[in-house]
Parts: sequence; structure tokens; C-alpha cells
Amino acid sequence: MFAPRTTPWPLVALFTAGYLAPYLLPTTVGRLERGLGLSATQAGAVGSALLLSSATAGFLLASRVERTGARTLARLGLVLAALGYGTAALTTAVPAVVAGAVVGGFGSGTATTVAATRIAAERDPHRASTLGLLSVSALAGVVYLTVPRLPGHGLTLAAVALTALAVWPLTSRLPTGASGSRRAGKGEATGTARLPHRRSGLVLAGAMVFWSLAQNALWGMSGRIGVTQAHLSEPTVGVVFAVALGAGLLGVVAAGALGSRLGRALPIGGGTVLIAGCIALSASATGLGSFAAGEIAWNTVYPVVLSYLIGLAASLDPRGRWAVLVGSASSLGTAAGPLTGSVLSAQAGFPVMGAVLGAGLLLVALPMTAVALHTGGRPLLPGAVRRRGGHPAAVVAAATGTPTGAVPEVGAPEQPVVEIPVDGTPAPARRAYDTAAATRAPGGH
Repeated sequence: MFAPRTTPWPLVALFTAGYLAPYLLPTTVGRLERGLGLSATQAGAVGSALLLSSATAGFLLASRVERTGARTLARLGLVLAALGYGTAALTTAVPAVVAGAVVGGFGSGTATTVAATRIAAERDPHRASTLGLLSVSALAGVVYLTVPRLPGHGLTLAAVALTALAVWPLTSRLPTGASGSRRAGKGEATGTARLPHRRSGLVLAGAMVFWSLAQNALWGMSGRIGVTQAHLSEPTVGVVFAVALGAGLLGVVAAGALGSRLGRALPIGGGTVLIAGCIALSASATGLGSFAAGEIAWNTVYPVVLSYLIGLAASLDPRGRWAVLVGSASSLGTAAGPLTGSVLSAQAGFPVMGAVLGAGLLLVALPMTAVALHTGGRPLLPGAVRRRGGHPAAVVAAATGTPTGAVPEVGAPEQPVVEIPVDGTPAPARRAYDTAAATRAPGGH
């Protein structure tokens, strides 16, 4: 069990509130289509508008969380989510529904941005993001078990709005003003540090656009595949989704238990290959067995890979900027997913859609795996300084077995050093050794 004193529950709750809307996308799109008389493409476009607004919030606020304050932005996001989704749930006027979805999406994106930034500052960001995925999967599973049995186009939107209101009290435990992350140095805390690992971050962000697009192109169409192609009732499809999300809980628990034992490259690369196969299977399903098998297998692997991707993005910058930017790039793909899925399925059918998405995932697995290998912690000599990452501590390779706490940080107080002679002459007096000067590059400032 996780120790309560080390578990960032406010961040887990905020993560849940931000991610819940994308998790409920299939039933949201389906309800809008049937409840408001929209076409499949129009309903998918509303879902895309919601997610695009969420991505926009991430890009706009990625560098503003520390300056504005996590509590302030988190509360703003929760208010916008509650008002936007609540309005969309209570009206049947299509323009008002679209406007409410866009406002709510911006609120969800704001909450996700704050959560991602603060999670990146945790000592174990993978563990924190795993808990968040565990929480949102469980909550989404409950919604999928209950909503299909109730009438109305906006029940899933109302569920997201109520979740935002429920999370509000926990924001009192978030910091109020600008504060650097626990793993950031002075330059980073003041916002003057340049963005580290730029090439790796850009490659990961670009790959995440299509990775998320493929996931949500199928996820947005899964309800229609179950009803129209597999000939299942809506309650049966809801049960399949709930079971699939329950399997996803097991996958998230397994990811949390494994931690970094397998590294990041194998779970990300191998998991993406498995997801490609699951998408092809689910999109070609013609009955309950194949549909359930594809959805359950896919939802088991997807959150595992996502948790490692979140951890990888968080490791690129201790201030969480890459975590937010990569997450926002992912949201762009997520936003384009429902519309892409509806267009592909309308033009070529669900099986071809699944084959195209699966083939694309096989290609995008390569650069993501390369980033995971490149930034996975190459061995360094004892006492070496990692400059590119912006982290001001001397880093010792894990293979040496030397704890990092034994190596002084750059700029730390001077340490007394005793020179031990080997020729029997008396030892000279102690002299101060400036670690910052010792590690400063020749000619550097």
C-alpha cells in the first residue's frame, strides 16, 4: 500500500478531474449523436472541439503554473469545467452545447496542466501518474456501468462537472504562489532556465500527436462499432467498456508495481505494438466475443503505456514544462481522433480504419522508443555533472552503486577536503574546496 504521507492525493484528484472527459468520450459522442439528432461526423466534431480546447489550455499555461500559482489555476480550471460541462448537460440547444463543451474542455486542460506540472516535481512522477490513471479508470468504469441505463444526452458531461466540484476542496492543499519544484534549481525556480532536452522533447511530442490520435480515433468510434457492427445493445456495450476499464485498472496496478524495473523503452515500444494489434482486432469485431476481447486487451495495455509516457515526459524537465507540452501535443491528437475515426470509418469502414491506425502506431513506436532509450539514464562517471538536463546536481551512474546524496550539488557550501600524502610527509592544513568552481567548465560563467 502507498503511504498516505507520501501520496499526492490533491494531484491525483486534479489529474482525475482533468482526464475524465477524454475517458468518457465514446459515450459522450454517442449520446450527443442520438440525443441531439446530430450526424456521426457532427458529434465527433463536438468531441474534437472539446479536446482541442483542452490542448489549447495546456499550450497556453505550460509555463505559467509556477508564476500564477497551482491553487489559483487549478480552481479556475475546475470552475470552468463545472460551468461548461454543466451548461452543456442542461441544454438541448446545439450552439450552447458546443460552447459549453469548449469552455469545459479548457477547464479540463487547465486542471490537467496543473496536475502534470506538479506531478513532474514529485520524487516519483511515474508513481503519481499511475495513481491518477488508476483513479480516473475506476471513476470512468462506474460511469459506464450507470449512464447507459439512464436517459439524456448530457449525463456524461454532468458527471465530469460534478467531479470538478467534488475535487475543489482538495485544491486548498496546493501551493498558492510561485514556487520552484522540489527538483529544480534557483535558475529554474525563477523561470530563467532554458528548456532542456529539446530534441528529445520535440520528437516525443510529435510522436504523441499520432499516438493519441490513433487511440482516440478508435475510442471515439468504439460505441458505434459495438452497436452497428457487432450488433450489441447500448447497455451491453457499456458493460464491455466497464469491464475493459476494470482490466485497465489491473494494468495500471501492474505498471505501478513494475515501476522502472523494465525501464521505459520496453513498455513504451512493446506496449505500442500490442496496442496496434488490439485496435485492429476491435475495429474488425462482428460479435460480442471479438469486440470484448479487443476492447479489454486494448484498455489493459493502453494505460500502462500512457503511464510510462507521462513519466518519460516528466523526466525531461523537473519543472514539468515538457510534461505539459507533451501532454498538450497528446491532446491535439486526442482532439483530432473522433473526427478522424468518423471520416475513416465513413469512407472505408471500421476494419480498414483499424488497419490504418494500427500500421501508423507501428511506425510511431520507433521514435518514442528511441527517446526512451536516449534519455533513460546512460552511465556517467562518478562525480560527473549532467548539464543538458538543467538539474544542478552531480549525477552518479546507478551502476556504480553510489547514492546520489553522497555527491555535492553544484553551488553547495564549501566542503573541507584533506589531502592524504602517500610519501610519509606531514599532511597539509585543510583547505576549502569550492564544488561549484571545480565543476565549472573552463572559461564558463
